[in-house]
Amino acid sequence: MKTSGKFFTIALVAAWYSSNIGVLLLNKYLLSNYGFKYPIFLTMCHMTTCSLFSYIAIALMKIVPMQTIRFRVQFMKISALSLVFCGSVVSGNISLRYLPVSFNQAIGATTPFFTAVFAYLMTLRRESWLTYATLLPVVAGVIIAAGYGEPSFHLFGFIMCIGATAARALKSVLQGILLSSEGEKLNSMNLLLYMAPIAVVLLLPVTLMMEENVVGITLAHARDDITIIWLLLFNSALAYFVNLTNFLVTSALTLQVLGNAKGAVAVVVSILIFRNPVSVTGMLGYTFTVFGVILYSEVKKHSK
Repeated sequence: MKTSGKFFTIALVAAWYSSNIGVLLLNKYLLSNYGFKYPIFLTMCHMTTCSLFSYIAIALMKIVPMQTIRFRVQFMKISALSLVFCGSVVSGNISLRYLPVSFNQAIGATTPFFTAVFAYLMTLRRESWLTYATLLPVVAGVIIAAGYGEPSFHLFGFIMCIGATAARALKSVLQGILLSSEGEKLNSMNLLLYMAPIAVVLLLPVTLMMEENVVGITLAHARDDITIIWLLLFNSALAYFVNLTNFLVTSALTLQVLGNAKGAVAVVVSILIFRNPVSVTGMLGYTFTVFGVILYSEVKKHSK
């Protein structure tokens, strides 16, 4: 039993890393290297797949009990979360068109900073001075990397990545506020079941307006090279498994520890694959940021 439990944990960690880093690298490949310049449509593909797979996992496979939306107000709250979630994913995908994965991950590591800011602005919840102090190297690292050490710096991509990171932090704070009562709380798999279809509805008109005839262009491309269809299907499936493994890992071990290491692993792998130039100053800045995130996690853990 102990051996099988250990094997399951190892397999789960491997699946978590593979799906999280895999979807990030494949997004970068599609949007930048492959030339598929439709980040909003790509996000809609992700959300459509998440809708379908979530229904199969919960309604048919019974992985977790289905939780129902009981009130209209609860539905409106979930819709608001879905809107912020869409903004985060779309902005993140847009940023990957312009920034290397290494720099993207360095900016993404500043999520605790934005979480602390939004928590204070929206709930007036103050952290200890030591907690705030650990955020200084988090921000300083990105400033060093962006201002002095990133050879592939792109202002628009940088703004989009900052926006994605801020939106991700805002969603986590909003989720704690909007779905705080016992009658409204949903586990992450059920929350995705309801958020994903709402996201598709929100993204569809935006896709039609901003990425005109993207379906026709994709199908025309597929007639010459069917690979694009397989890439989109595999990428969308990976996007769902990111959420599935997040849920499974959260109940099995500390997700935070894995998250701290994931960024560093993604940076190394992306540099090896895409060969994007990096500078010593840039890596120093990223190291500063990761160090700050680890300190922040430790201080938060001990404060509880």
